Amino acid sequence: MTAAPLSRRTKRRLTAIGSTVALAAASLGLWAATGSTAQAAALPAPDHVIVVVMENHAYSQVIGSSSAPYLNGTLVAGGANLTQSYGLTHPSEPNYYMLFSGSNQGRTDDSCVKVGSMTAPNLASELIAAGKSWGSYNETLPSQGSTTCSSGKYAQKHNPWFGFANVPTNTAYTFAQFPTDYTTLPKVSFVVPNLCSDMHDCSVSTGDTWIKSNLGAYATWAQTHNSLLVVTFDEDNSLSGNRIPTVVYGQHVIPGSTSATTYNHYNVLRTLEDLAGLSAHAGNAASASDITGIWN
Repeated sequence: MTAAPLSRRTKRRLTAIGSTVALAAASLGLWAATGSTAQAAALPAPDHVIVVVMENHAYSQVIGSSSAPYLNGTLVAGGANLTQSYGLTHPSEPNYYMLFSGSNQGRTDDSCVKVGSMTAPNLASELIAAGKSWGSYNETLPSQGSTTCSSGKYAQKHNPWFGFANVPTNTAYTFAQFPTDYTTLPKVSFVVPNLCSDMHDCSVSTGDTWIKSNLGAYATWAQTHNSLLVVTFDEDNSLSGNRIPTVVYGQHVIPGSTSATTYNHYNVLRTLEDLAGLSAHAGNAASASDITGIWN
């Protein structure tokens, strides 16, 4: 049977319907593309993040240096290099408080802090309040939870968690307690080498070897176990505008990527909070942006 010819009015209606469908399809396609882009730009949700804080070296003293073959040949080459990362002040101690709590908390020097004298929100208190695990691993700390100001090459000025009443002192472990089973690590942890291993009293080469020897196996493991290693510095050598090395390495990082966006300790803190899925943001981290452009 031959179909009856369509009237002009019916043809107009079908054309209009087709245009609407096409527009809807285009809209859906645009939404999908936008959604994919947003998803690609979002932060990952790692199971474990370790932050290791080194000392008193400028970006140019470490990045590209033959004295740091592990940092450059493995972590930078296989991770992300933030080329415009900055400390916020001098001397050391205020930078640690800024990185940990989004404020110097009134600390302007390197003096020993009164334990538990502060109550401001910080990375650890936020993690604990959210039911997530936190810990610090402190080289040469005499014993777990020790509140001593100094012991050999250990210095409390590099351990801001002791200043806060809302961070249990027993979450400060010795580095000897750093686990060999990385699945038992806290959600977020800080590793603080002693005054030699962190390049403060000893060479760049010494610090580079320490990171490789003590965290290299974790870094390799992190590549295939939804985890991250962040290596940063408290401040520069006071000669380079406080530009410091910051390197991010792990499964969700684009290998060999760089970011020329200007970041500081508040951006790193904000990113750590968001990587952990926290809704709270301490101090100046609340108005800081996340580190972006390096995630795969």
